[in-house]
Amino acid sequence: MLLLAFETSAKAASVALFDGNKLLGETYQNTGLTHSQTLMVMAEDLIHQCGHTPADITHAAVAAGPGSFTGVRIGVAAAKGFAWGKELPCYGVSTLEAMALGLGIWDGTIVCAMDARRAQVYNAVFEAKNGELTRIRDDRAISLAELGEELQTISGPIYLVGDGAALCHRTLTGLPLILPPEWKQHQRAVGVGLAAQAAIARGERGDGAALSPNYLRLSQAERERLERENKGEK
Repeated sequence: MLLLAFETSAKAASVALFDGNKLLGETYQNTGLTHSQTLMVMAEDLIHQCGHTPADITHAAVAAGPGSFTGVRIGVAAAKGFAWGKELPCYGVSTLEAMALGLGIWDGTIVCAMDARRAQVYNAVFEAKNGELTRIRDDRAISLAELGEELQTISGPIYLVGDGAALCHRTLTGLPLILPPEWKQHQRAVGVGLAAQAAIARGERGDGAALSPNYLRLSQAERERLERENKGEK
């Protein structure tokens, strides 16, 4: 099985290639260039550098959200487009689960947080024990105040990951929070590949046709449109 994984849910973009459980390579870029400029070039270069061609790929995976609305759309479109012509299984995984897997800690609580603005974060919480990851909270948009209250009940180290990790570290005081090195905080395609491998092991089909982004909440434009409609404006 050759699995190609895409991650575009935030400012950085990355692509990873797995041969079964073995990571063959990963390319990561955090230069500010748009994902539409870089993503497929990165994927093609990585595949060739690992001694393969696009025709060799058997599975695709992508972080399907939450995250940047534009970034998630680009990643999902890229993965579906890559998989469509050859009818490959295509797995959309939780951005938050992928970043928890990518952190790679063995014991502790992992709080995944992406800055959702308006004093909120996209969040999920996992417990790592002996290298096994157990989900404690589903993916959601939650206020920083509510998240801080929930975490008061957790004992032991709490690891923060995601582009909202530093925000949580500054804001949620009085908790045993650990901020990993900057390069470990951000979501990467390796985590996407690991999440897809778990889905494959569970027997999931990877239906690319049914894959769609999971934004968790409406975009600002959609919220404004609904507000106008509720006011009776056209």
